[in-house]
Amino acid sequence: MQIVRIWDLPTRLFHWMLALAVIGLVVTGKVGGNAMVWHFRLGYVVFALILFRLVWGLVGGHWSRFVAFIYAPATLIAYLRGEGRPEHAAGHSPTGALSVFALLAVLGLQVATGLFSDDEIAAAGPLTTLVAGKTVSLATGWHKHWGQWLVIGLVVLHVAAIIYYRFAKRQNLVTAMLTGDKTLEVALTASRDGVADRLKALLVLALAAGVVWWVVSLGGAKP
Repeated sequence: MQIVRIWDLPTRLFHWMLALAVIGLVVTGKVGGNAMVWHFRLGYVVFALILFRLVWGLVGGHWSRFVAFIYAPATLIAYLRGEGRPEHAAGHSPTGALSVFALLAVLGLQVATGLFSDDEIAAAGPLTTLVAGKTVSLATGWHKHWGQWLVIGLVVLHVAAIIYYRFAKRQNLVTAMLTGDKTLEVALTASRDGVADRLKALLVLALAAGVVWWVVSLGGAKP
């Protein structure tokens, strides 16, 4: 058995920050009223985190990079048949990878539509003045209905998968995302997780935050 660093610190922090932000978004969205101020702030946080993850998926630790968990359809089918490979127990499995990409895509769409949404009461996205009323209406409809339920559904599936792996496959995914390490049957490539990598992650996050600030300011609003 080999202890291998799978999740670098930036990836772990991204994961938990995103989880907390999404929970906060759901709660503040349901509460409404004055809580919408925090709904927008958390939306900007998720926006920055998604941008960070997209870049980190190219330059981050080995198992955080997209190339480590982009699988061919044949690999996915084989995995579902029980023909997994050792690396599937290290980073994201083929089904786990689908979950990651689906969640990033749905959250990205939710953030985008939120920027153009208007509840016609007190809360309007920062970019609503840049598009036609029909576009605002479509964005609002998606954001308040299908979008939020897709996010909630994917989160529930994610939690259900964690529970399944914990009790059916005896794999504690939560601990691995806290410590960064996994105990594997074979030695596999470890993710780099040194000071230089963490400083690089801070730079990427700062750039992501700058992009979010610029996008939001296009409509004249201040994040």
